Amino acid sequence: MSEELNQVQVKSFEVGDKVNGQVTKVEEKQVIININDSKLDGIIPISELSSLHVEKASDVVVEGDHLELEVLKVEEDALILSKRKVDAEKSWEELEKKFDNGEVFEAEIKDVVKGGLVVDLGVRGFVPASLVEDFFVEDFSDYKGKTMAFKIVELEKEKNRLILSHRAVVEEEKGKQKNQILDSIEQGQVLEGTVQRITDFGAFVDIGGVDGLVHISQLSHEHIDNPSDVVEKGQKVQVKVLSVDRTNERISLSIKETLPGPWANIAEKAPKGSTLTGVVKRLVSYGAFVELFPGVEGLVHISQISHKHIATPHEVLKEGQEIQVKVLDVNEIEQRLSLSIKELQEKEPEYVTDYELPEESKGFQLGEMIGDQLKKLK
Repeated sequence: MSEELNQVQVKSFEVGDKVNGQVTKVEEKQVIININDSKLDGIIPISELSSLHVEKASDVVVEGDHLELEVLKVEEDALILSKRKVDAEKSWEELEKKFDNGEVFEAEIKDVVKGGLVVDLGVRGFVPASLVEDFFVEDFSDYKGKTMAFKIVELEKEKNRLILSHRAVVEEEKGKQKNQILDSIEQGQVLEGTVQRITDFGAFVDIGGVDGLVHISQLSHEHIDNPSDVVEKGQKVQVKVLSVDRTNERISLSIKETLPGPWANIAEKAPKGSTLTGVVKRLVSYGAFVELFPGVEGLVHISQISHKHIATPHEVLKEGQEIQVKVLDVNEIEQRLSLSIKELQEKEPEYVTDYELPEESKGFQLGEMIGDQLKKLK
C-alpha cells in the first residue's frame, strides 16, 4: 500500500517543479532527500549537486541539510532532483545585477585549471590567466583556496558563460590611488620612491602608486651617459617633484635636486692656497677653465697661466690636459674659483742684454772706429 502511495505522490510532481527537502543520507555518488516532510524520497545525483566537478557528495552536503531543489525527472517511485539548477537560477539573477552595476565581490578559488582559475558562484565562473593579476604569473598552484576580489567582465546566461577578472579590480584601485596621489602631490615636495624602470633617457620612479620620470639630466650633478650607471631597478631613492601635469598624468622628478651640490663645502675641498690637480675643460680668449671636482670648474686667467707673456691660452694649454693649479680665491656663494698655474712655476732668471766694449776700445768714438775701417778698405 505504501509503495502505491509513493507512486501516487511521485506522479503528482512534474519536471521543473520546485521542492524543499532534507538530506537523510549521503552516499558517495548521490544524496537521498526526504521531500516536503513527507514519506516521499528523492535522489540527487552527484553531478547535480554543484556547477563544479565534485569527487564526493559529502564535499557538498551533509545529513540534515535543508535544500531547495528542482525536479529533473519523474520515475515510477522516485524523483530525480537537482540542487545545481536551483542554485544556478538564483545565482544568475544576482550575477546579472553585479555585472550591470560593475560590482566588486569576493570569492574563493575552487580549482586551478589549464589557462586560468575556477570559481563557484552558484554557476561556474572562469578567470583567464591574463585576468588574474596585472603582472605575469608563471605558476597558479598557490591560488587554490585563496579568496580574491573580482569583477564580472563577460556574462552570457544562455551559453552558461561567466568570465571574471581580478586584474580589473587591481587596475581600478590603482587608478583611484593614482588620482589621489596626483591631487596630493605638489611641486617642490621631496618624497621617497622606488626605481621601477630604467631607459636610455632616464628612470621611472614609483612614489606610492604612481610613476614619475627622472630625466637623465636630473639623475646626478655629474654628466652621465647611461642612467644604469647611477641607479638600479628596485633601489630606494629620494626625489624632488619638479612639476605635475594632472591632465596628462605626468610627474617630473629629480634625484639631483636632493643631493648636495658639487659646490657645497667647496672652501673645505679647495681651500685658498691649496694645490690641486685638475683637467683643462675649456680654453677661451681670457683664460682656461679647469675642472677640479665633478661639476666644479675654476678659472685660470690668462695672466695666471705663465710668467711669460702669451697672446692666447692655446699657446701653452690644450683641452683634456691634466695640470696642477694653486687656489687663489674661493667664493662658494657665487660658485667661483680663481686658480693659477704660474704660481707653481719658478720664474725664469732675467739675462743682461747690454753689451760692454773691451777695455782697449774704451775712449774711442764709434765714428773713429768706422773711419779706420774705411781706410783699410781703400
